[in-house]
Amino acid sequence: MPAFDTVVRNARVVTAADTFTSDIGIRDGRIVALGLTLDAGVREIDAAGRHVTPGGVDSHVHFDQPTGDGSIMADDFLSGTTSAACGGTTTVIPFACQQRGHTLREAIDDYHRRAGGKPLIDYAFHLIITDPTPQVLKEELPTLIAEGYTSFKIYMTYDALKLSDREMLDTLSVARNEGAMVMVHAENADCIAWLTERLLEAGHTAPRYHATSRPMLVEREATHRAIAFAELIDVPILIVHVSGREAVEQIRWAQSHGLKVYGETCPQYLFLTADSLGCDDSFEGAKCICSPPPRDKANQQVIWDGLENGTFEVFSSDHAPFRYDGPDGKRVHGDNVSFDKISNGIPGVETRMALLWSEGVRTGRITAQSFVALTSTNAAKLYGLYPRKGSIAIGADADLVIWNEGGEYPVENTRLHHNVDYTPYEGMRLTAWPAITLSRGDIVWDGDRPCGETGRGKFLRCIPPDPARPRRRKAILPL
Repeated sequence: MPAFDTVVRNARVVTAADTFTSDIGIRDGRIVALGLTLDAGVREIDAAGRHVTPGGVDSHVHFDQPTGDGSIMADDFLSGTTSAACGGTTTVIPFACQQRGHTLREAIDDYHRRAGGKPLIDYAFHLIITDPTPQVLKEELPTLIAEGYTSFKIYMTYDALKLSDREMLDTLSVARNEGAMVMVHAENADCIAWLTERLLEAGHTAPRYHATSRPMLVEREATHRAIAFAELIDVPILIVHVSGREAVEQIRWAQSHGLKVYGETCPQYLFLTADSLGCDDSFEGAKCICSPPPRDKANQQVIWDGLENGTFEVFSSDHAPFRYDGPDGKRVHGDNVSFDKISNGIPGVETRMALLWSEGVRTGRITAQSFVALTSTNAAKLYGLYPRKGSIAIGADADLVIWNEGGEYPVENTRLHHNVDYTPYEGMRLTAWPAITLSRGDIVWDGDRPCGETGRGKFLRCIPPDPARPRRRKAILPL
């Protein structure tokens, strides 16, 4: 009887710490052996000396999330997780969003119903807290954290989502006491509203003015404020989708002062600019509306520097899939509406890994080990999934990506597997793409088509993450 269900032979294994040549023995969905000339498996896969990395952990995606404005996200848990698998991602963490006037439990139950029987790969849930009532903070949130929902997101912008400063402090205090990781969308809502009103009054309504309404200073101010709140409470936070220099400077200041402030960035800030929203008044720029918006070319280098020097722990897609054509996506409020009424977000769950490997590792901007840390290991650690996810190690889930490199892999929406009718990276010519993706030892992408049984993905309960532990410095108040 073969010793293994599957053996991946002749792999150039890359982890966040090392690169080494090894066979990988898999049994019952887990890695059970690493070594040279392992015994036979029922199935043999020859990596032929190619790089093999842990499956990606995309810790910032939006699938089938209620929006409140009539728009509908194009990807549900089937199309979204299929697209992820084809791009080398084997774990996703979307958001169960609380609706104001409703409980967190209702949001969780609704999201489990939406996911039911669909995911191709494994998944966990973040919470989004929009209505931190005393019951939510004292009863629901601590209970849900104990049940394995150990991370949540809070917003400083969007009228339907944002918390007041006082509400943020109350919520951060619960995170500190319960050991949860807090993600913060940091933009100053009042500044954005003030600028938007004046742009619209002046007749500046085209998609390109979305970037004008959200200059870097509104991200800088909110990032500074979020850091100050976290310092006051003595709680770690993660600033998500950081776009440019001014917010980066705030995060680096906090890190240099010993604060546990983590940073996340996304492909749009490496490969798009404000010009991607259009240089004229056409509606085409709506395809690249996201928040914060892409900045200028100089800021692309700032983000690359942050990936290289350790400012950022996480590289996520912030996949927010709205179709360009049709009545329920970017045009939900009509054709050629003002920029503030265009559905906010862009797709990217399938292209995230290949973009960074091709343009980061293969160009020498970052190391292969840094790639693994940024796309898999660090997210698994920050959100309580490590060591089951995020590494190639004995006992870990057999989530693996075998890479094809050196050819030409054009980014074309017709080749992608999401349910969106465009990609903002159309026409880019990459030099790497996943050849095979394995999720718990099962092939879910064979280089030509998605594989595996619909609904095979498992829901993951997260443990309290070590990075969420407070510093335990002397607090202003005895919390």
